[in-house]
Amino acid sequence: MPMIDADGCLINVSVEGRDGGPTLMLSNSLGCTLQMWEPQMKALTQIFRVIRYDRRGHGKSNVPPGPYTMERFGRDVLAILDDLNIEKVHWCGLSMGGMVGQWLGANAPERFGKLILANTSCYYAEPTKWLERIDAVKKGGIAVVADAVLAGWLTADFREREPEITAKMKAMLLASPVEGYLACCEALSTLDQRALLPKIKSPTLVIAGRHDMATPISAAELIRSNIPGASMTIIDAAHISNVEQPHAFTDAVVGFLTQR
Repeated sequence: MPMIDADGCLINVSVEGRDGGPTLMLSNSLGCTLQMWEPQMKALTQIFRVIRYDRRGHGKSNVPPGPYTMERFGRDVLAILDDLNIEKVHWCGLSMGGMVGQWLGANAPERFGKLILANTSCYYAEPTKWLERIDAVKKGGIAVVADAVLAGWLTADFREREPEITAKMKAMLLASPVEGYLACCEALSTLDQRALLPKIKSPTLVIAGRHDMATPISAAELIRSNIPGASMTIIDAAHISNVEQPHAFTDAVVGFLTQR
């Protein structure tokens, strides 16, 4: 896995799959590493060259001091593509990855084919939730919010049915560097990308989770209705829908990216 320099921050990047295939870039949720995409990799690498990466402040990437911004996250992505000498990719981002995708779709349209924005939001009307989480993590570390975060990520039914997958997801969250996690939460507390959406010209699919309380269907609908020509599909899952419903998620992604 190469480490790619984005303005002095080393970003952990993985490239797998078909050399001659179209390229798909995957972007993670807050508190997750590129490992969150494992359920999709077998299917996706048969069709695409797949780029995954750990966002700054996460996983094996560097943890520079905050504050971070969506523009900064977007420019990190462009630095990765430039370093790999890749002109254009499809994009699939979940949660925070979907927010970065909105910035990229509006600000670097020539670099992106199709966009998939999954379980995400363009705007938080009220920053209280993020400020409370920042305060809690500053005082007690990620462990104090882990169970609440996990309850938002995966439905109770799934957590009961799949204890091993649930434990893996919790371990991924707990391993997040605290400073990086906090800097990302701070970026989310001021999120408002509503003005960017009408500027997105790429064919766009919005994926929503039927049981997603973190970025509910109403948030997905706001995005869909403001991106020209965007479509939406709803998956029977909570927030991390690619883990909870891997086959439905993969089918939605492959179907959208391969249709003419």
